[in-house]
Amino acid sequence: MNLEAIYSASKQNTLHGRYLTNTHIEPLLDNLKQHFKISVRGNSAFGKPIYDIVVGNGPTKIFMWSQMHGNEATTTKAIFDFLNFLTSDNAFAVTLKNNFTFLILPIVNPDGAELYTRENGNKVDLNRDSVNLTQPESIVLRRAFEEFAPDYAYNMHDQRTIFGVGDDAPKPATVSFLAPSYNDARDINNVRQKAINVIAAMNDTLQQFIPGQVGRFDDSFNINCIGDMFQSLNVPTVLFEAGHYQKDYEREKTRKFIFFALLSGFHAINENVIVLDKKQEYFNIPQNKIIFYDVMYKKVKINYENTEKITNFASQYKEVLFEKSVKFQAIIREIGNLDGYHAHEEFDCRGEEFVGIDNSKLPIIDEKADFLIGTDRKFVNGLEV
Repeated sequence: MNLEAIYSASKQNTLHGRYLTNTHIEPLLDNLKQHFKISVRGNSAFGKPIYDIVVGNGPTKIFMWSQMHGNEATTTKAIFDFLNFLTSDNAFAVTLKNNFTFLILPIVNPDGAELYTRENGNKVDLNRDSVNLTQPESIVLRRAFEEFAPDYAYNMHDQRTIFGVGDDAPKPATVSFLAPSYNDARDINNVRQKAINVIAAMNDTLQQFIPGQVGRFDDSFNINCIGDMFQSLNVPTVLFEAGHYQKDYEREKTRKFIFFALLSGFHAINENVIVLDKKQEYFNIPQNKIIFYDVMYKKVKINYENTEKITNFASQYKEVLFEKSVKFQAIIREIGNLDGYHAHEEFDCRGEEFVGIDNSKLPIIDEKADFLIGTDRKFVNGLEV
């Protein structure tokens, strides 16, 4: 398959950026009704509809859901790209519809999506509610799972820019996967093995496009997490984490790689090439590490307790919802040698002096990253202007 060409023809261009709500997807769902079965599966804590989409009539059943965390919309964009693909007469799209049945909940947490929060309207993390099922969204998701009885479950999320992979020259973890554990011992049975094999197939494809930028998420067992719960209920479950690609804070490049992963994984399942034991390939995927800041400033002169010294400091972007758009606000997060840490963008300050907007000579943790370096280098919102 020419994945680049397929993606170019399938991308849903009306969806972009980091803020994605029911308001954005409802016109698309109306258009998709001519192709697929669209319905309201239930309602959120604040009464918003939780939609589902049923595609295909094949024997292999795939359950997919996105935006369980409301501020994690990259995989939702990729889902609508995938749905666009399935409306086409592409031979592989026809094969998928004939051989698979997909049940997709594109936004499980519409209240959190509207508020741009991880939690739902009741301030509960739905991904820690798989046992108690205290929230209406959790109940909707569980009932959909039980009624559909899937052969595979795809749990789709975003991860922060802090995660990287590799040691000597680490890169951002643009896409990360996990075959969740089903017990405290992190054993591998035939159910988890299937999830592992699907991930290995997707990784093989992604390495052609983002070599060294695929990570493996921590597999510590937590039955309160929905992926661990579904794996323990004997359904092969795959966690997707859409992460950072160089200079892609809107996650428009990352959505493409999620799309590539979806198609390559379904191809592997359809061709039954996942029957092999791919544990070694899976565990060779490097585990995510927290090693990145967004911006780092190196070799800067500061005045600490009336003593001048040369050091480094770093800023991290805080995502702020403003007029229904997400703005990235650079906040100073750490000062020091920062050994073992890297940044998506670095500035060599060449030993020149830090001057804050209040003429302070020391960066202040949790303050906005607006400052001067020396007399002629001005930084606004973390970047040199």
